[in-house]
Amino acid sequence: MSPPVRRALLSVSDKTGLLDFARALAARGIELVSTGGTAGTLKAEGLAVTDVAAVTGFPEIMDGRVKTLHPKIHGGLLADRGNAEHVKALSAQAIAPFELLVVNLYPFEQVTAKAGTQWDEAIENIDIGGPAMIRAAAKNHGSLAVIVDPSDYDEVLKELDAHQGAVSEKARRRFAAKAFARTASYDAAIAQWFARELKDDAPDYAALGGRLIQKLRYGENPHQSAAFYKSPENREGVATARQLQGKELSYNNINDTDAAFECVAEFGAADAAACVIVKHANPCGVALGASLCDAYRKALACDPVSAFGGIIAFNRPIDEATAEEITKIFTEVIIAPGATDEARAIIAQKKNLRLLVTEGLPDPKAHGTLFKTVAGGFLVQSRDAGHVAMSDLKVVTKRAPSVGELADLQFAFTVAKHVKSNAIVYAKGRATVGIGAGQMSRVDSTRIAAAKSAEAAKALGLGEPLARGAVVASDAFFPFADGLITAAEAGVTAVIQPGGSLRDADVIKAADELGLAMVFTGMRHFRH
Repeated sequence: MSPPVRRALLSVSDKTGLLDFARALAARGIELVSTGGTAGTLKAEGLAVTDVAAVTGFPEIMDGRVKTLHPKIHGGLLADRGNAEHVKALSAQAIAPFELLVVNLYPFEQVTAKAGTQWDEAIENIDIGGPAMIRAAAKNHGSLAVIVDPSDYDEVLKELDAHQGAVSEKARRRFAAKAFARTASYDAAIAQWFARELKDDAPDYAALGGRLIQKLRYGENPHQSAAFYKSPENREGVATARQLQGKELSYNNINDTDAAFECVAEFGAADAAACVIVKHANPCGVALGASLCDAYRKALACDPVSAFGGIIAFNRPIDEATAEEITKIFTEVIIAPGATDEARAIIAQKKNLRLLVTEGLPDPKAHGTLFKTVAGGFLVQSRDAGHVAMSDLKVVTKRAPSVGELADLQFAFTVAKHVKSNAIVYAKGRATVGIGAGQMSRVDSTRIAAAKSAEAAKALGLGEPLARGAVVASDAFFPFADGLITAAEAGVTAVIQPGGSLRDADVIKAADELGLAMVFTGMRHFRH
């Protein structure tokens, strides 16, 4: 039998919906007990509230750090009403039980997501009493309900009305599960913040937490379940984007959109307009241009067949001309840091086309953590924030690259960072003209990229492959000269690669014999 709610303890940081909820509880004859700021808010609205200090007989001390950590509170939360000894202890100690606890926590995640948060400010926003009460009530969910989310207030009221003033056992269990997940996610955010601040890339215990954004229809395949969560780091990107129109995003949409937006962010927003088109998590066209429309046309030209049904990312707000061009072919998702009213009106004509806008671009150099599950465990690594500057390049051939070749080499290597390994990228005029991705052999990726370049040229009605006169980037070293020779046969003039192979000398010799310029970066970009 579910106990009727006669007494509720409310202690919230986020006061969204609090007043209406408290009024509804009071209207049902429920006694309200509250702490500090929450009690003040309720009293200011004329509600009858009992202060926690009046219950405990002890004032709040240490700037409110100690107020609910008291037997009169935790006894009322932890007493199992079905246990005679517990009921006897309540009576002996004059402890009144609670049937409802409403708590949400200090805004640690929001505070530490802001740039420049100081250590002391972060520490002061670590809640102690809140998680202690939540866990106590969640453990004792057989006797009371615990609410940690304002979005559940209406459900609580419906439960009270449907069950003669009580919350059903089924609902109490569901609320308890959410409560434990909330404190776990909160503690994970704290642990992750400490690890970042202390630059500890391998803490003894790894914690992962997040807030549900949406439950997805399915995962990579229809027989797989899936959901989308926002992490505490609050990094700009797909998880912070607003969807202005279109169908609900799928698991694959989100994954591909993230790949596209992370790639386009490499080019910032100041120097040139940038466009990235992604299909199955790999770029199939990337370009810089004088305008977004110019960049889009160049990116599309790299592989117009694969671009059909793809994901498009831009580094600037979408304008009218670009929107007109995009909507000429079928596209799944567009993401950009904004869109003009004219562009939105044009895109809106494609009802199923998803349009996402953000406040800005992800910082490609920002620290972040990547997780990958394996059987019985998971791998953790820092995100690939590596960047190769012009000054990092080492010329290893007799011929040095020209100024134009250098610009294309750096562009191509930046794109290669976002292509699945083994990755080969041909580029010319700061636009990709052939991409080979995810092959078991690097030479196969080189051949595929060359073939893509020939196919694109044919589609554009050109007489020679786009790779003729281009540069080539490899995400890792060429283990043999065969891949480089294949690229040379496609018509490249310069090469960029990490170097570091036992056969570097053979590869350099082959480049010299072919008249190629080649630079080493000293940094590889495997992406599996």
